[in-house]
Amino acid sequence: MRREHALALAAQHFDSGAFAADLARRVAIRTESQDAASGPALQAYLADEIGPSLAALGFTFRIHPNPQPPYGPLLIATRHEGGALPTVLMYGHGDVIRGQDASWTRGQGPWQLAADGDRLYGRGTADNKGQHSINIAALAQVLAAREGKLGFNVKWLVETGEETGSPGLAAFCAAHQAELAADVLIASDGPRLCADRPTVFLGSRGVANFDLTLELRDGAHHSGNWGGLLRNPGTVLAAAIASLVDGQGRILVEALRPPPIPANVRAALAGLEVGGDAGDPAIDADWGEPGLTAAERVFAWNTLEVLAMRTGNPDHPVNAIPPTAQARMHLRFVVGTEVSRLRAAVREHLAAQGFGGIAVSEPEIMNATRLDPDNPWVRFTLASIERSTGRAPVLLPNLGGSLPNDVFADILGLPTVWVPHSYPGCSQHAPDEHLLRPVVREALQLMSGLFWDLGEAGAPV
Repeated sequence: MRREHALALAAQHFDSGAFAADLARRVAIRTESQDAASGPALQAYLADEIGPSLAALGFTFRIHPNPQPPYGPLLIATRHEGGALPTVLMYGHGDVIRGQDASWTRGQGPWQLAADGDRLYGRGTADNKGQHSINIAALAQVLAAREGKLGFNVKWLVETGEETGSPGLAAFCAAHQAELAADVLIASDGPRLCADRPTVFLGSRGVANFDLTLELRDGAHHSGNWGGLLRNPGTVLAAAIASLVDGQGRILVEALRPPPIPANVRAALAGLEVGGDAGDPAIDADWGEPGLTAAERVFAWNTLEVLAMRTGNPDHPVNAIPPTAQARMHLRFVVGTEVSRLRAAVREHLAAQGFGGIAVSEPEIMNATRLDPDNPWVRFTLASIERSTGRAPVLLPNLGGSLPNDVFADILGLPTVWVPHSYPGCSQHAPDEHLLRPVVREALQLMSGLFWDLGEAGAPV
C-alpha cells in the first residue's frame, strides 16, 4: 500500500471518464433552490444520488427535513473506523442557482455535462456539485489503495439551500452537534486564487446587506415648476452614500472599518497576485483602501458597495422630482469588525452628517470567520498538498466571498480548512459555468493525497 498508488488511481479515475460520468448524473438533476418547485429535485439529489454514492463507500446516511420549512433537506452520512482515529467533517451543497437556460452560449445548456477543450460545462460543475464530487471520488481512491480502509473517520453534511442563504443550517447543526462532532472540517467551495495555484483558505469574509431609504413626499412634481424648491431624494441619498464611502472606494465610517491586519495574515498574503487568468477584469489600482496590496484589499479588509440604487423610473425617466430614493448597500467584512452595531453606527453617522431622515434597515448578516494560519491543521494540509503537487499551495487566511463557515467554526467549534477546486473565471452563478479539466485532475490527486496522509499516524488531533 503506497501513497503513490492512491494518486495514480485518482488520475486514472479522471482519465477513464468515470468522474465525468458521475458528475453528469448530478448536473442533470435540476436542483434550483431559488425555485419554489424544486423540493422533489432537492430530495432526489440526496436520496437517489449522494446518499447511495456514499453508501457504496461504506457510509450510513440519513436525510433530515429542514428545521425551517419549506426549505430543502439535509443529509448526514457517517463512516466510522475507530474511536481513537481522527474524525473529519466534510461539507457540500447540492443546490444550484437558476439555470438561466436561454443565456448559455457554450456546452449543451445547464443540465447536460459537456466537454469543450479543457472545460466541463454545466450548472453546478463549479458550485458545488463538481467540488464535492471530487472529494467523494478521492475518498474512493484511497479506500481502493488501502484495501477498504481510510485510517480515519468521516462524516458528510450535505445541504440543499446554500444558494438561498443556507436557511435552517445553523439551527440544524445546533440540534445535531453530537452527531456532527469532529476534529476538523475539510471542505471545498469557492475558487483557487488562480487556475494553476492550488489554494487553501481558512474561513470567509462576512457579508451584511442593508437598505437606505429616503421618502420625502407622496408623489413626483414637475421639475420646471418645483426644481430648486423641493429636495431631491436621489441627490440627497447619493450625498449620504458619499459620506459613507468615498469616490475611491475608501470606507469613511470608522465603525465599518476592520481592525489592523494581523501580522501572520499579512505574511500569508505577501507577494500574492490577484487576477491574471483569462477573462478576469483588470484591477483598478487606485480603488479601495490606500496603502494595501490587492490581496490585502480583497482578503483582509472591508469593502462597502452599492449593489443597486433607484429613484424615479430609470427605464422611463420624466421631467419630475421623484418622491423617494432607495439603495441596497453591501458590506464585506473580516473578523474583528463590530458588525452587531452596523445599523446603529450608520444611523448615527448619517444623523451627524445631516441625513437623519434616511431610514436604515436591519442588516442581513453572515458572520466572518478565520482560522489562525498557524493552526496545526493548516500546516498539515499545506504540507500534504505540496507533497502531492510538487509546489507550495497558496494560503488565504479567508475567502474574499462568503460561506456559511460560521456554522462550523462557531456552532460546531471546528478548525476549518477549505481546499477549493474551481477558479475565478469559472462563470459561477452565470451562464456557461464550468470546471477546468486540468484543475479537476490535479484536485482528485491532491485530495487523495490529503486523505491518504490523514490515515497515517501523526494527523493533528
